Amino acid sequence: MGMFSESVDVVCAPSGQPLELDWAGRHYTVCAEPVRWYGRRQWWAEEQRAPLGSGPGLVDHEIWRVQVRRTDSAEPDSLTLDLTRHVGSGRWRLLRIHDGLLPVRKPESA
Repeated sequence: MGMFSESVDVVCAPSGQPLELDWAGRHYTVCAEPVRWYGRRQWWAEEQRAPLGSGPGLVDHEIWRVQVRRTDSAEPDSLTLDLTRHVGSGRWRLLRIHDGLLPVRKPESA
C-alpha cells in the first residue's frame, strides 16, 4: 500500500512495546511479537531548529512493526503495520500497511 502518515492511538506495555491500537474507528490487538528499530528522519523538514544536545531524539525515530488482529471481528486475518512514535510528544503515527500481508478478501457473489 505504500508509505503514508496517519494518527493512531496506541496502548503500550510498561516497556514501551505496543499492545493495542485504535485506527480508523476499529480496535486492534497485537497478536505477534513486535519488532523495533530506529530510523533516520529528515529533521530539517519538520523542525526549524535543532536544539543543542538533542541529536538522538531528533535524528533517530522509533519504528515498530506490529502484526494486529481486529478485536471486534471473528475473522482470523491479521494486518502487518509499521508504526512510529514521536519522541517529544509520544504521539503515534501509522507509516505503512504491508501489501503482501493484507487479508485476502473473498470475491463478492454476482
